Amino acid sequence: MRHDLYDTPIDDNASFDMTQHFIVIGNPIAHSKSPSIHHAFAQQAGLAIRYARQYCPDDAESFRAVVDAFFNGGGIGANVTVPFKQIAYEYCLEDGALSDHARVAGAVNTLAQRDGKLYGDNTDGQGLVNDMQHQGWILKDKTVAIIGAGGAARGTILPLIQAGIKSLTLANRTVSKAETLVKALGEQSATVAHCPIDTCATDALTGHFDIIINATSIGLSGERLPLSEHLTCAHAYDMMYGRELPFLTHFADSGAKTSDGYGMLIGQAALSFALWTGADIDVTAARAQLT
Repeated sequence: MRHDLYDTPIDDNASFDMTQHFIVIGNPIAHSKSPSIHHAFAQQAGLAIRYARQYCPDDAESFRAVVDAFFNGGGIGANVTVPFKQIAYEYCLEDGALSDHARVAGAVNTLAQRDGKLYGDNTDGQGLVNDMQHQGWILKDKTVAIIGAGGAARGTILPLIQAGIKSLTLANRTVSKAETLVKALGEQSATVAHCPIDTCATDALTGHFDIIINATSIGLSGERLPLSEHLTCAHAYDMMYGRELPFLTHFADSGAKTSDGYGMLIGQAALSFALWTGADIDVTAARAQLT
């Protein structure tokens, strides 16, 4: 089984005309696992692709130049990562079109062309929901809490509500930021506006939830969230991955089922790949290959 898939074509003998080209745009970008993930998808789907990392200077003008050059050169699709998701959103808002998920999230992680125009989608939150469901976590009629009120949280709220959750609590160190986010999303989406969403400070989040999601990056530094001793859950999900995460350890010690965000990474990538190619990916098989 191959594990050295970074920046290598699926079929070295494929003709140029048969090879579909994709990129991931970011700064920094050398660490990105997207090439290996998408090449594994292409192997599964029997497609010839080249998927490359694309570094871009951290400004909107450079980002637009990279995007224009890629699609004008015959590129099929692009992923967008830090720090360009909001810049990509603004570009599509001004000169293209947006999916409902991208419009509500205020961020774009997937670019394509439709009818000659730039099209932006956000598959992050859908990837999270799909990963939970693949693991057998039930979302319908469940109580959910999200810690964090940044871009990661913003992209997950609509997909969670669409999955049928019963209620949502958004906790953040600065409560006003959580309140502002809830208000903004409610104005963007009637679906969000009709869902009960409470807000509170992180250390004031108490009680029992079916699912608690950490949408902050605090755990990557080893720092611990200020969690109440009166906070419990059946399932805990950290959107980060790649190391031992204190958030997951905390809840695992009290008997909760836990998961990091690696499956979300693969899940959101599979949705991007399906948008570009029409191929439905078996994410369980892809994860087994990539692990």
